[in-house]
Amino acid sequence: MARPLWFVKLLKKTFPSIKLLAKLSNLPILRNIFDLLLLKGDDIIYLPKDTVIKINQSVDQPDNYILPKRVLEYFIEKANYRWIMNFCICRSSMKCEDYPIELGCLFLGKSVLEINPALGRLVSKQEALDHIKNCSKAGLVHLIGRNLLDKQWLGIKEGKKLLTICNCCPCCCLWRIVPILHPSLSKKVKKIPGVKVVITEKCIGCGTCMKDICFVNAIQMRENKAYITDQCRACGRCMEICPQNAIELIIENDDYVNRAIEKIETLVNVED
Repeated sequence: MARPLWFVKLLKKTFPSIKLLAKLSNLPILRNIFDLLLLKGDDIIYLPKDTVIKINQSVDQPDNYILPKRVLEYFIEKANYRWIMNFCICRSSMKCEDYPIELGCLFLGKSVLEINPALGRLVSKQEALDHIKNCSKAGLVHLIGRNLLDKQWLGIKEGKKLLTICNCCPCCCLWRIVPILHPSLSKKVKKIPGVKVVITEKCIGCGTCMKDICFVNAIQMRENKAYITDQCRACGRCMEICPQNAIELIIENDDYVNRAIEKIETLVNVED
């Protein structure tokens, strides 16, 4: 049953306390409850921004190289139903002043037909592709995958037929709670397989990349140079803002986009 608007308004009021709730996940009993009700079966992937991938330096045959946005395009083209939310619940709840609140999530799959029509609308393939393009232009980072939390707050029965594409800002994103969540839960939010972020010798330790840029607090300063920890989800935002161009994305597997697509297809069916 679609969630009524009063429920969504209540959720917005609760959202600013999300970090406090995330801390409670370190208590075993509550952790199990959170997992069962909000995260069970989840697999969510950060996609690097296309703009941070230096194609000519990363691969031998750039003409055959596939950018991360192809993951989004693949599922948008394949889905029988596409739904754009009228707002981003994270930015709306936090009254975001830096990024557009109206650029909400894109949901794919038959389950979108259960969403309250007051919260968004069904769109065409082209409208969905344009929405993703607009989100990218606004500086938002894409996440894609199966997210039980979306199933719950939207009041959807069949989570296996709902694919989430979030468009996140660094200031209000729900997944800023990743460093606070218990590791057994935070590991459900991952970087795309086959890529790695590295600091090069160009780093002068200016600290620009540590100024509220990273979603997951994955950057530290060690011996007067930036250091990327294993918490990195490879979104690429730190690479964009580095004044020395000292942060790079290494493609460890040229087939990384296809690997991501194959993984997501095991989790969600957007065709039926």
